[in-house]
Amino acid sequence: MQKTIYFWFRRDLRLNDNHGLYKALKLAESKQLRVQCVFIFDTKILSRLSNKRDARVQFLHREITSIKHELRSHGSDLEVWHGDPIDLWKNAIIQNTPHAVFCNSDYEPSAINRDNEVAQFCANKNVSFQSFKDICIFEKSEVVKDDTKPYTVYTPYSKKWKAKLAENTIEFYPSETKLDHLSHQKETENFPIPSLADLGFVSFDFEYPEKTVTQTLIKEYTNKRNFPAERGTSKLGLHFRFGTISIREKLQKALSLNETFVNELIWRDFYLQILWHFPQVVGNAFKPQYDRIQWRNDEAEFEKWKSGNTGYPIVDAGMRELNTTGFMHNRVRMIVASFLTKHLLIDWRWGEAYFAEKLLDFELASNNGGWQWAAGCGVDAAPYFRVFNPTLQTEKFDKNFEYIKKWVPEFGTHNYSKPMVDHAFARNRCLETYKSALNE
Repeated sequence: MQKTIYFWFRRDLRLNDNHGLYKALKLAESKQLRVQCVFIFDTKILSRLSNKRDARVQFLHREITSIKHELRSHGSDLEVWHGDPIDLWKNAIIQNTPHAVFCNSDYEPSAINRDNEVAQFCANKNVSFQSFKDICIFEKSEVVKDDTKPYTVYTPYSKKWKAKLAENTIEFYPSETKLDHLSHQKETENFPIPSLADLGFVSFDFEYPEKTVTQTLIKEYTNKRNFPAERGTSKLGLHFRFGTISIREKLQKALSLNETFVNELIWRDFYLQILWHFPQVVGNAFKPQYDRIQWRNDEAEFEKWKSGNTGYPIVDAGMRELNTTGFMHNRVRMIVASFLTKHLLIDWRWGEAYFAEKLLDFELASNNGGWQWAAGCGVDAAPYFRVFNPTLQTEKFDKNFEYIKKWVPEFGTHNYSKPMVDHAFARNRCLETYKSALNE
């Protein structure tokens, strides 16, 4: 029986410019083998999602269905497995003795541990396990200081990143040109896609952001991105998260249109390499002294923040947008995160977990980096004494209250909540709390 090369889809749900898939297809071409594509609905991940109307699971299901249909149109198919990836791979390798297992790299600690375990089992069975860079432009230690230590400040990192990009052309991996090396098979009846109900989730109507944005939006990004009432941001985060678009293709287009947009892509790489070099940021402040802060952690106040009933309209608009759409404007994310950590003195980890539950574009690295930035305890963080004033932020970025009125219709009426805390009082309380923790 001819041996197979498995390609394992994870955060790279597309057939075009897919690095690992391209390498698998090239190897198949050289050895006259076939590539069998696999996707796993990971029960370990799904069991942690308490909301059974999670729009991300439905999105994933939709994209997997699309890839399966696309592979069928090429005379191949997608095997869809459901369970613990480690157990599933052990069974598949014992039963099928494949030539190799290929995938694209993931930099989250739990994913690294999973991949190491699968790789070790493969090695014990003389099966090659290989992973490739695909979800970012530069990974791990590709952009480091001259002394090989990782950068922990964004600006010098971004300068080195841009210099490295200038020295190298962006390399693409035209996997879509080699699909004739996929496995040839009829519909894999043994591996139908489990329904959302089978996975323990409910299907519902939901409007997902498009995969494409106009050149005009990218060109005007610098001027419009801070104004939440405008369509000034790309909303591509969900697609970057699941790899339904190529980061390389988007970078190439952005390079000639808008440097500010490119800088946002660099932030994403920056936080991914921080997570890889410093996995302790999951659950801990990057600057350990900040773990001494005595958070108030008032649960009733946390509920008001979550539901968008703080009495600060821009904060409330942001939280209601998040709860309704799974998206929150980037400028507003900073305002609501500052409000939770500085005005209410609630642990940034509480906010990080709530965003992880609600955001369509949730990525561990960027979410953790953003929350630690807001709380002052992360890499290149805002100094702790910078406390966003929601009223001034509104005057700057939503002076006509267009965004606020969209999400807080009772704003300006007697039905709207009174501010839950006075800004000047909260700012002073924050500064005293932080000072006493950091001066110990």
